[in-house]
This record gives sequence, C-alpha cells and structure tokens, in this order.
Amino acid sequence: MPAPLPPSLFMLSRRQFLATAGALLVGAGLGIRPTPAAAYDPQRLRQSMQQAYGQTGLAVLEEWFAMLERLRGQDIQMQLRDVNDFFNRRIRWVDDMVVWGQEDYWATPLEAMGNGRGDCEDYSIAKYISLKQLNIPGERLRMIYVRARIGRSQITQAHMVLGYYSTPDAEPLVLDNIVSSITPASQRTDLDPLFSFNSDGLWAGDSAESRADPLARLSRWRSVIERMKTQGFI
Repeated sequence: MPAPLPPSLFMLSRRQFLATAGALLVGAGLGIRPTPAAAYDPQRLRQSMQQAYGQTGLAVLEEWFAMLERLRGQDIQMQLRDVNDFFNRRIRWVDDMVVWGQEDYWATPLEAMGNGRGDCEDYSIAKYISLKQLNIPGERLRMIYVRARIGRSQITQAHMVLGYYSTPDAEPLVLDNIVSSITPASQRTDLDPLFSFNSDGLWAGDSAESRADPLARLSRWRSVIERMKTQGFI
C-alpha cells in the first residue's frame, strides 16, 4: 500500500515534504473503477447512525437531511456557504489519535457527524459528499492536500481543504475548516497545493491532467467509499 501522508508534518524542508507526499502518489494497487457517491438511502443511514451513535448522532443526521432539502435548487454560492458552515460548526477539530486511536483515519460523513469530532480530511470529505448530493458535478469539486504555513512563521503542516472549480481551468474557491470564509485560492497565500483528488481523478500540484485512479492509489479514500456504501450511501 502507498504510505499515508502524516497529518502533521512540521518544519520539513520542501524536498522532504514533497517526498513524503509523493509516497502517497506512487505505488501499485489493483485498479478499481471510481464509483462516485451521488445518492443515499435515508433509512439505511438512519439505522447506521442509530446503531453507532444513538439519538445524538441521529439528531445531527436529521439536520443534515434538512439542510440538503433546503439547499436543493438554490444558487451555488448559498450551497457552498451553508455546507461549509454546517460542518465547521458541528465538527470540533480533534486529532485522529484521540478520536480513532490511529495516526491518519479518514472518516465518512456519517462518522464525522456522529462523533462531532474530526480533522481536516473529515471536514473536506463531508463537504465534498454533501455538495455532490446537491447535484454539483463531481468534476467541479476536489479535495486538495496542501502545505499550510502556520501564522507568520515558516513552520508548515499538512492540511486538506475542498476546492470548488466553476470550470475545469478556473481558480478554485477554497472551503476550509480553519478559515471560515470561502475565498479564491489566490487569496490563500498560506497554502501551497501538493495534490488534489475526487472520485474520478488524482492531480499532482496544479496539473490539469489526472495522473491516476484515486481509488487504486489512495487506500484511505478507497476505505471511505467502501464504508459509505455499508452505511447507506449508494
């Protein structure tokens, strides 16, 4: 399996950081055809949430259902803003080791909502899946792994955000759990993109051409998709 990108890489040189991220982009794996999650079974999701997280988790899930219904057919800016706010307000940032007892666990939206805790990957995945439920084309959305500078220092940390592309070549809007406002990527001078992916492709840096099947190359993304199917996403 490709080596995972650690959730917190501090004070690495550019070469070291890119080499670590590159380990995730290489390696073998049986190709699996991408299967974007574009719908869900409400009753199965309710059952999964009830079994795993009880009434507290179920209440958040019902809020999510209500948000999606309210946003269907609304303009894209409202959809982006409200989905971004929903997860930024309802998920508290907590390290994976505390929540899952693992260094780098990517949670499904149901797990993130049920726990009410997560890290940057969990926010990004939940927002991505939610916007796809609103029929935003998958090619307009990418989860972007970045090197984020902390404050005014030269310390950097691995981080993930969600990008919305109005066209394939457009500058993306950045949905982030650290900065609450949705801003064009050019205004986020604290972020340096390493690679991005969605259900259909994987891109290195700012490349416009997909390099690989993300399910074959990103084992954690493959695991998220598989668990989502068992929980009620179809």
